[in-house]
Amino acid sequence: MNIDVTKYKALIIGGSAGSFQVVTKILSSLSDKFPIPVLLCLHRLKHVRSGFVEALSLKSNIPIEEPNDKDQLKPGRAYLAPANYHMFIELANRIALSTDDPVNHSRPSIDLSFTTAANAYRDKLIAIILSGANRDGALGLKVVSERGGITIVQDPKECEVKTMTESAMQLTKVDYVYSTEEIIRFLSKLNYT
Repeated sequence: MNIDVTKYKALIIGGSAGSFQVVTKILSSLSDKFPIPVLLCLHRLKHVRSGFVEALSLKSNIPIEEPNDKDQLKPGRAYLAPANYHMFIELANRIALSTDDPVNHSRPSIDLSFTTAANAYRDKLIAIILSGANRDGALGLKVVSERGGITIVQDPKECEVKTMTESAMQLTKVDYVYSTEEIIRFLSKLNYT
């Protein structure tokens, strides 16, 4: 499949148990000139408010931040859903935060972040589901696929916990099932300037 890298406007990554090291590897592989915003929806302890951004930032080549409500998305930055908040992506390249009820026992909900990003970016979105212990993200990835975005799932054989990736694959026909290294190679094609 030939990919027109200039077409894409956002990258969204969802993960839970076992995904932290993979996210760290992905962030460390991105150029400091990465041309689109990176949205990170990762399940984490809801009462631990600090340390997560700092840990991810240690190896990342792009700045990572926990956004505030209505923050404008900027290229070449990563936005991590804050602990215990849903992160919605709005049409005007803005983030909205919510403390609505958990979805799939999760807040932030990967399904909600992916669905709103799919509605905002349609066929200009790349979505990746990583290792995790529940079904959150499966429905959201299906919506990304229905809107014409690219869908990638970490190879379940490589996952620390494969429930999340297998659930996504059962619900929709994903474009690519990739190892961490294959995900990195795919994203390297987006390092255009």
